Amino acid sequence: MPASSATSVPVFKLYGETQHWPTPDLLHCESIAERSQLHDWHIRPHRHADLVHILFIAQGSVELALEGTNHQLQSASAIVVPAMAIHGFIFSPDVQGHIITLAKPLADHLHALLGENSTLKKADFYPLSQTNRAERIATLVTQIDQEYRQPAPGRHSLLEALIQALVVELSRLGAHTGSAAKRYGPRQRDKGRQHLEQYQALIEAHYREQPSIEQLAEQIGVSSAHLNLLCRQLTGRSALQLLHERLLLEAKRQLTYTNMTIGQVSDSLGFSEPAYFTRFFKRNTKFSPREFRSRQNNSIASSKEVPDQAN
Repeated sequence: MPASSATSVPVFKLYGETQHWPTPDLLHCESIAERSQLHDWHIRPHRHADLVHILFIAQGSVELALEGTNHQLQSASAIVVPAMAIHGFIFSPDVQGHIITLAKPLADHLHALLGENSTLKKADFYPLSQTNRAERIATLVTQIDQEYRQPAPGRHSLLEALIQALVVELSRLGAHTGSAAKRYGPRQRDKGRQHLEQYQALIEAHYREQPSIEQLAEQIGVSSAHLNLLCRQLTGRSALQLLHERLLLEAKRQLTYTNMTIGQVSDSLGFSEPAYFTRFFKRNTKFSPREFRSRQNNSIASSKEVPDQAN
């Protein structure tokens, strides 16, 4: 696909959504049916600027479009879709399985832990019917789904451990079975994508300092106007919006998973005063930090009162 047409591919947070990442977690887990049935089982080609998908298909079939190639998967399989990879699916209505979406900070953390053995930066798929890892992968996905839906003490740590185990299993699978990406070849990254990756890495390293876009653009070696245009073309958001989204995600995480005061959260994220942080947070979520924390605590408390229906 020519580079000019690639920029016209829709960019979503989760498919069909253009709003902020919907959870304070660095991952999102749902059954494939939950979203795809809303779209008549057809997820049209699109991409994500800062998300990585791991799909586990336990039953049913899927017609997979992945970086310009089409594949018909008829049995149990796993699919990895890295950030910026163009992908689409047509699922059979009897499909059973899950899609786990990783926010870029978590995906980058896992990639750094596993190094070049990580599967998270390669668009790929793995048939599972002929391997002895299918049951282990299915178990890990089920555990991730259950832990994600039932908040409990230590949830964040356990989710990270489970997703790390899953990525290790997928990496071993890729080494054992051979890579579809090797057969079809990765699309060569152009300068624009390289600059975006540099900018995302700088955001992750410095977002707590709230640097100016001009400062970050200078480190990349482009003008702030060019960086802003590039971000809008490839992600659908401005350079400042990408920085603010990372700040907002971390604010949600700290309000949900720590006992830090509002002032402490504000200071840790580089705001000059709590009132400014509160205005920023409310403008982006429609809730004050205190209201958001109260809603999260109530949600966790109510989930503990509901017996686990799986047992």
